[in-house]
This record gives sequence, structure tokens and C-alpha cells, in this order.
Amino acid sequence: MDFVVFEQQGGIVTLTLNAPGERNALSSQAQWDAVVQACEQVQRDQSVKVVILTGAGSAFCAGGNVKDFRDKRGLAAGGGMAVRENYRNGIQRIPLAFYRLDVPTIAAVNGPAIGAGCDLACMADIRIASDKASFAESFVKLGLIPGDGGAWLLQRVVGYAKAAEMSFTGDLLDAQQALAIGLVSKVVPAASLLDEARALAERMAANPGQALRMTKRLMREAQTSRLDTILELSAAYQALTHTSEEHDTAVAAFLDRKKG
Repeated sequence: MDFVVFEQQGGIVTLTLNAPGERNALSSQAQWDAVVQACEQVQRDQSVKVVILTGAGSAFCAGGNVKDFRDKRGLAAGGGMAVRENYRNGIQRIPLAFYRLDVPTIAAVNGPAIGAGCDLACMADIRIASDKASFAESFVKLGLIPGDGGAWLLQRVVGYAKAAEMSFTGDLLDAQQALAIGLVSKVVPAASLLDEARALAERMAANPGQALRMTKRLMREAQTSRLDTILELSAAYQALTHTSEEHDTAVAAFLDRKKG
């Protein structure tokens, strides 16, 4: 079976990690490639406005395969330089692929998101958790460091102090604890998780697609740029939106509603 199930309904794409027997662990080159390819497919398709990422079965993503670490396979295969290249050419391509996405992304976290799974959730713009979800930045428990960008991702979601606490202890947080620190935006019953994620996605997808994509890119750039740089970029993007057919259509519809 495909590791990533790609489903599109209108402007909304749902990506489902589909190895429930392995708790959707990210453990092979084929799996890493599948996630990257799904992101690239979304980025190429201008009809896509929003992406939902979730997991099949009881887990969102269990991270890496600990047996591979024991047996020195997969990411852990070879000497030090080989392992470095395994990461660079393997799992590290995933955060870069998500970062390049111009469309909004929602992680619908259905169950445990552990290690690389926690970092994968943080690659999304927004996280909604089921009441069965849990989160752990657990690398230190295995004598490892976050090898897939977690040191960059997590603190941008929850702030440095909370990210440090999670990273230095490896403690498991339940869904309500994750909500309390801002790791997720909402906790909902497991049975309604995808409905809640789709309802949010539909509110986003109701807006003009190019404006969504440029707003997302502008917010990404604003994370690391100076104000004057962002103002210049905003002026350029706004020039494009003001002269777009989407803008004209949206303005006309707004004024018609006001008349009514």
C-alpha cells in the first residue's frame, strides 16, 4: 500500500500516513520519499488551497524505528559520515518540503506523535488534536538529538522554555497538556477530529487561493526577516493581488453582499 494516501476534495487535500501496523513510523527511504513527493505534488497544483495531514489507525506518527537504531539499519546504517548523509538525504528532506509549501497546512493529530512524529506535527501551520493524542520530543530518552529539525520547529510553536523542557526531559504530554502550552489549537473528541479539521480547512479554502499562498509565504518570511524587508515584500505581493482576477471577483462579491 502507498505510505501516503493522497485524497483531494475541491481545494482541500488530505494526506494520510498509512502504515497503521507500524504506527506510521517514518523509517525508510520509500516513506520519506512518499511524504516529500506528496508535498511537491501539492505545491505544483494551483487548485490546492489547504492540506490536512493525519495518520491511519491509532497513531499519528511514532517517529523512527527503534529496532533500526539497535540493528544499525536505515538512518543508523554505516559510520558517522554515512549516518550524516542518511539524515540529509532522507528524513531531513521532509521539513524542507513542508517549509516550501505555500498552502496552509493543518495537522489532525489522531494519536501519539512521538519523536519525529511530534516534529512532523510542528511542520504544519496549525495542529488540532483528538482527545487520544499525545506528544513527546523524546529523542534524549534514546541518547539522540532531534535529527529532523525539531530544535528549530518546536520552539517556534511553543516558545524556547517549553521546547527546552520537552526536549531535555523527553516527557510525554497528553492532549490537554499540549493545548495548555499552545502546541495544539484545539482538542476534540477522536470521532470528530477529521470533521473539525475539514471545517477549518473549508473556511480557509473559501478564500482566493493565490492570496492564501502569498499570505502563507509572507508569514514564513516574516519569521526570519526584518520589518523593512517584509514591508518591501508585502508591497510587491500586494501589487500582484490588486491586479488579480481573484481580487476583482472577491471585491465585487463583497460589495454585492453589502447592497443586500
